[in-house]
Amino acid sequence: MASDTATVALAGMDANLQEDIDRALIALDGTQNKARLGANATVAVSLATLHAAAGAQGLPLFRYLAQGKPARLPLPEIQIFGGGAHAGRRIDIQDLMVMALAAASFDEALEMTARVYHAAGELMRDAGKLRGVADEGGWWPEFASNEEAIETLVRAIARAGFVPGDEVAISLDIAASEFGSGGLYRLGLDAKSLDSDGMCELVLGWLARYPIVSVEDPLAEDDREGMMRFTAAAGHRVQIIGDDYLTTSAARVQAAIADRACNAVLLKPNQCGTVTETRAALDLAKAAGWGCIVSARSGETEDLSIVHLATGWDAGQLKVGSFARGERMAKWNEALRIEEMLGAGAHFAGRAVLSLTQS
Repeated sequence: MASDTATVALAGMDANLQEDIDRALIALDGTQNKARLGANATVAVSLATLHAAAGAQGLPLFRYLAQGKPARLPLPEIQIFGGGAHAGRRIDIQDLMVMALAAASFDEALEMTARVYHAAGELMRDAGKLRGVADEGGWWPEFASNEEAIETLVRAIARAGFVPGDEVAISLDIAASEFGSGGLYRLGLDAKSLDSDGMCELVLGWLARYPIVSVEDPLAEDDREGMMRFTAAAGHRVQIIGDDYLTTSAARVQAAIADRACNAVLLKPNQCGTVTETRAALDLAKAAGWGCIVSARSGETEDLSIVHLATGWDAGQLKVGSFARGERMAKWNEALRIEEMLGAGAHFAGRAVLSLTQS
């Protein structure tokens, strides 16, 4: 078993030497994509090492990671409607999320988002379209087009009593690799096929018409030229995140920085397999002035580590799914506990993190 092999290989190593342990895990696996041990196995050992080191010093994990620097709570990015692979591909867009730009604290950001979440549910109920929740807790989508989903989210923000784009804005995860490859995009809900330029034009049109401040994977992971064109067109005014396009890989982040193909990175520790590799991708992105979003994944557990990573590393943003389901709410609640622990000394990233990509 992978865990037994790792136990033997790491026996006697110092938990304070995180990079050494992670290098040993990488060498033990010996593949480019953790194909031998599996990233879920290596990241579990890597995170356990991190927790052990923090525990030995009697520190909460976020304080251990902050290394004496002030900790800052991240701006949450929270799903309201699920789609794509999260909802049986009922719509093509994978996540329709909100960011509470007017919030002055993490607690207020959650309160504002809760109002939008419930308003969206009310709109679906009033239209006779309330069908339950998707995989990550957002409302199950029941729309005639992808654009109708965006329009409904704008209405939910307004119904909750907020000014769309000013107090609460929209973030989209297009996850274009799910329906596009080889420069061709097939939108099932809209019954159309687009080339790379057409897909760029479609999403740019949404940016022009709706209060969207962040877009994730607007083009497919194999569409380098498309990502470069899209970022050149919109990167001065919105956050353009690479997830499938970057896969929490420092090498890919470095290449995208050179290409100017994104201006933000999604960071998933179990995507790359170790804490050290996750931190390397974050450090490169920060040095380039990019936005950084620590993220959960589909099929999540109730492990809380990523909340501490986002706070202790001052990533600035956190994405863990919706405002429902235990594995999602556990993480939002952990951030609330951290904010309460910090008391009057708590700092909240807020809307300022988006200035990194909107200057």
